[in-house]
Amino acid sequence: MPQTLSVWTPGSPCRRSLLRRVFGALSLLSLLPQAHAADITNYAVDGGGMPRQYLLASPRAINGPRPLILLLHGHLGTAANALGGGRMPSPLSAWLGIVDRESVLVAALQGLNGADKRTGWHDCRSDNSGNPQADDVAFAERVVQQQVSAGRADPKRIYVMGMSNGGMMAYRLALEMRPAPVAIAAVSSSMARASSCRGPSAKVSVLLINGTGDPIVPFGGGNVGLFGRSTGGVIGAEATRDFWLKVNGLSSAQASASAVRTSAESDGDTTASRTFYGPSRGPQVEMVTIRGGGHVEPSLRYHIGWGYRQLVGKQNKDFESAEEAWAFFKDKSAGP
Repeated sequence: MPQTLSVWTPGSPCRRSLLRRVFGALSLLSLLPQAHAADITNYAVDGGGMPRQYLLASPRAINGPRPLILLLHGHLGTAANALGGGRMPSPLSAWLGIVDRESVLVAALQGLNGADKRTGWHDCRSDNSGNPQADDVAFAERVVQQQVSAGRADPKRIYVMGMSNGGMMAYRLALEMRPAPVAIAAVSSSMARASSCRGPSAKVSVLLINGTGDPIVPFGGGNVGLFGRSTGGVIGAEATRDFWLKVNGLSSAQASASAVRTSAESDGDTTASRTFYGPSRGPQVEMVTIRGGGHVEPSLRYHIGWGYRQLVGKQNKDFESAEEAWAFFKDKSAGP
């Protein structure tokens, strides 16, 4: 039987903490105090011939099939951390508030260990020997099938959001998942320079969020990694944007630019701008560029510490990445 946990998003007047065993071998999960209730349930599926696990965040009441977002943590990350676990919850955990408010489902998938003994995803980088040797596309497809078959997920409203290695995996799902997700959001990531993936089978709307000062995944393309250690190469944010413009039959002339909505106390160290491509209906591409931003999700509420900032660079604090992704996803549906 699945295990169900109650989770509260930040803002509750009373501070609560939960400790639960999430994936058996995974460590105990410490959850933040929350204001809005959501259920988190641990699921298992057969993904590519091996047992795989994920966490499903869902609203307390589900009236008919709901939109499903597949959430992919970065290299070294966990599904639990993406949904608020640990001493420094991922900014992706802002999705918990959206689950309750918008009545959507969020499935945080758990990556496997690669050759470096760290969790991650088998993305398209053929020049990265550290990729886990797992069929992560089949895993994602089985998660969708399980939730659709149970009557919880709407098969016409499947979306993907990933950070870093998870964002690179989101690009792979856009290329190879069958049926393809309607839209994806990729943060601090670009497409592979030497790709082992097939070409796209369908048009997919794509949101890119990239920092120009990213020290790990270079904005302009190049080798991925820190301290001179390469884990393969990427083509860069703008080249990735151009790839999806071509796939979706869009032109760079169809661009409209605007500033990303900012918080009351705007972050003076970085600036965020949005460029939008495409018609009001149909496949679209949105690119959010963080001038001076590093390898971290922009967030209003979940801020990284000083030490981590020395490794990954500056974090934009003017908007919530999960909210930007949901605003991009919510009016997109497969078929008529």
